[in-house]
Amino acid sequence: MAVRCHAAATLVSSRAHLSSYLPPLLPSARPRPRTTRSGGGSFRRTAVRAMGAAPSSPSPSGQAPGKADNASLSDEELKKRLTKEQYYVTRQKGTERAFTGEYWNTKTPGIYHCICCDTPLFESSTKFDSGTGWPSYYQPVSDNVKSKLDMSIFFMPRTESLCAVCDAHLGHVFDDGPPPTGKRYCINRYRVSEV
Repeated sequence: MAVRCHAAATLVSSRAHLSSYLPPLLPSARPRPRTTRSGGGSFRRTAVRAMGAAPSSPSPSGQAPGKADNASLSDEELKKRLTKEQYYVTRQKGTERAFTGEYWNTKTPGIYHCICCDTPLFESSTKFDSGTGWPSYYQPVSDNVKSKLDMSIFFMPRTESLCAVCDAHLGHVFDDGPPPTGKRYCINRYRVSEV
């Protein structure tokens, strides 16, 4: 019996020793694959639709409060001001279904504002067709959009886009956009109001 215990201890210490030689398995240590625009893009559309089925973050309360007057609205005031779907997307970090928003397939000129605090977010001149079914822009207005790491989908790190003033969830930003930035800000329709 003592031999078995010794063997088990040796096995455990060997595994611990070997783990120091293994490459890290954290998602952040792996290079992110770049998607291309060639082909029909059906895999990308399917993957994008699947991502839209879950909230971006498990807890929306992890955000710091905004600084503008409109950003200081209480949850009750926001619930009165926004539709249920708008509230779900902006405050509970939900995602609308692809190809359903009123802005995904339009090039109406103007500036798109945060639906919660009216901060200018994107100019229509920076909008492009990404084939994802969501409005996509390659550049935000000034520093009005901020980003943070989103680990809500297991082993699929993404970068969440938020209104820099009121912390409303806007969508996500990816590194497969067009020049000059190479960024694709994939924005849900419920957070932008056209001006």
